[in-house]
Amino acid sequence: MASEMMTGKTQKRSLGEWAASRDGQKVFVMIAFMIIPLLLLFVFTYLPFAEMFGFSFYNMKYIGARKFVGLKNYVKVFQRDDCFGALKLSLYYMAGSVVQLALSLYLATILSFKVKGGNLFKGFMFFPFLINGIAIGFIFKFFYTRGFVFDTVLQWCGFELENLPYWLKDQSINNISLVGTSVWRYFGQNMVLFIGAIMSVDAELYEAAMLDGANRFQQFRYIILPGIKTIITLNVILSITGSLSAFEPPYVITSGANGTGTYFVIMHEIAHTQQKVGLASAMAIVLLMIIFAATILQKLFFKYVFKGADDEDLNASVKRDKKLAKYAARKAGR
Repeated sequence: MASEMMTGKTQKRSLGEWAASRDGQKVFVMIAFMIIPLLLLFVFTYLPFAEMFGFSFYNMKYIGARKFVGLKNYVKVFQRDDCFGALKLSLYYMAGSVVQLALSLYLATILSFKVKGGNLFKGFMFFPFLINGIAIGFIFKFFYTRGFVFDTVLQWCGFELENLPYWLKDQSINNISLVGTSVWRYFGQNMVLFIGAIMSVDAELYEAAMLDGANRFQQFRYIILPGIKTIITLNVILSITGSLSAFEPPYVITSGANGTGTYFVIMHEIAHTQQKVGLASAMAIVLLMIIFAATILQKLFFKYVFKGADDEDLNASVKRDKKLAKYAARKAGR
């Protein structure tokens, strides 16, 4: 009887009473917290993207008349060597991202264990990521200039200045020099992410593995790698997609000269120097589609690589539990 009276009272509650109630206030608070970020996201992301997508169908400048050209801008992106051909330079940055991830994982594996001065070394390695990208560009522009820092260090090692290449002019090496800048800046960030993932692995697994005679490499292969496969997948996806949109090193250090102009640098020149806003907008849409496709392919690749990994993890978990039980029994028997 009491429950029926409470139900009837709830049903007769007016909108004002509901708004003043705890449930109504919860709903209003959630809506308020959702509206502000969604509004900012719409105004500063989705609305400009929709405008840019519309610009891609016009032959236009920032100021002046617009002429509708349909898909001609998209056709030009694939026909012009300076547009689509610039994507070939992304292969340099992709190769650099592989080196960067391998170096980050190697150092993270070492620094995850007790090492003298490890915390100081982590700080030094992560510090470049905190520096502004433009500032890093100017630092390395001075670093690679003929006869300056890098050449001076190499001369100390016995090299002759006349035998050294022009690091920013020689087209056989200048893109490799720029990729080295990106590796130096970002590998510390990846290293910290890897360290966080590795330290989340149960420390008793290493002790149990050592009792079974596993060396460091075997611990890395059978304990660390399976435990951090999610963060490895994430870092690879971010690094590969980031290499497709490289901008700061070639723009600040060389201004895209001597064959160093990446896709973003060429797009910037077409949009702001040549004032071909429609073509630049089409380039941005094409790059977005390429990044989207690359992300999907990478996810499919890792899904195939880790195929059946859940079953393996289950079996490995059972084995680890048995090892931990043995380890606990040995420890208790001491």
